[in-house]
Amino acid sequence: MQIKRLGSAIIVSGPSGVGKSTVCGKVRSRMPELKFSISCTTRQPREGEVDGVHYYFISKDEFEKRIANNEFIEYARVFDNIYGTLAGEVIGRVKAGEDVFLDIDVQGALQIQAAAEQNELLKKVCEFVMLAPPSLEILEQRLRSRASDSAEQIEMRLAKARSELSFYKKYNYVVINDDLETAAADVESIIRSQRSRTDHLPEDFLQ
Repeated sequence: MQIKRLGSAIIVSGPSGVGKSTVCGKVRSRMPELKFSISCTTRQPREGEVDGVHYYFISKDEFEKRIANNEFIEYARVFDNIYGTLAGEVIGRVKAGEDVFLDIDVQGALQIQAAAEQNELLKKVCEFVMLAPPSLEILEQRLRSRASDSAEQIEMRLAKARSELSFYKKYNYVVINDDLETAAADVESIIRSQRSRTDHLPEDFLQ
C-alpha cells in the first residue's frame, strides 16, 4: 500500500577532512531515489560543471535579490562568492513526499535550524546528522595525507574542526566515519527510519 506522507530533509555536515563528500556519495549510490538539494552560487562554473546539476550558477545581483526576498533557508558569503540553499529545493519536495539530501557545512546546518524555528514544516521534516572522525588525531592524519595543504592551513582546519564538532549536541545524530561502508549504512538507516515517523503521516491515512 502506498501511503502519502511528508518527506524528510536530511542535512549532513561535518568538518573538513571527515570524508563527508565520500560518505554522501556512497549514500546517494545506495539510495538513488533520494533527491539531492542543489545549491546556488555566484562563482563561475568549473570545468565539467553543469548548471542545474552541480549548482545553480547565478549572478551576485540575482543572489542578493533572492536574499532580500527570503528565498534561502541558508546562505554563506565565502571570500568573493555567495553560496546558498533555496527553500523551494526543500519545502516543495518534502510536501510531495520526497526525501531530500543536503550536504552542507556546519554553518549552513545551524542556519537551517534557525530557519526551522520560524517554519513549522521545516521543523517537522528536518533531521540533522553530524559526520565526525573517530578522533581529532585521525582527522589530522587524514588532512596531512592529502598533501594539498601547508602546515599552517592544516592547523587552521583542525582549529575550525574542533569548533564545528563542539556543536554536535545541536544535531539529531552523530555518525562516526571510521569505515566508509559502515558510515554510509548508518546514514542510510537514519533516512529509512524517518519514513516510519507518525508525524509525517496524514491525519486520514487509515481512512
